[in-house]
Amino acid sequence: MTKKTFSAKIDTLPEVLGFVERTIELYDCPIRVQTAICVAIEEVFVNIAYYAYGDGDGNMELGISFDEKSHAIIFRIIDNGIPFDPLKKPDPNITLSAEEREIGGLGILIAKKTMDEINYAYENNKNILTMIKKI
Repeated sequence: MTKKTFSAKIDTLPEVLGFVERTIELYDCPIRVQTAICVAIEEVFVNIAYYAYGDGDGNMELGISFDEKSHAIIFRIIDNGIPFDPLKKPDPNITLSAEEREIGGLGILIAKKTMDEINYAYENNKNILTMIKKI
């Protein structure tokens, strides 16, 4: 697993996405899939940057690995911010207009629709989100 730790601040997003792009290119990931993965990672990172640490500072660790047997890329995102399971939040009603919809939830919905599998755990005071994408 290739790992890197980033400051959980919005201005770090280009660095996060650059790391993702450079790493998944090693796995001959099709460009269409790369784009979808980057959108999902961006949505998760933005949520961590805005909400995980309240007004404080914190980090996010991103680990990326490739499972040859299943031909899948595995992303492990870890932060030690406020405990939050994004998978327990109901999906927003996207049939409503933007004005009628409650704020929030679209980012994790995008990640759910993009990835093949998403799991959440809270262990040792850390949020651990694992996302898997078959290529």
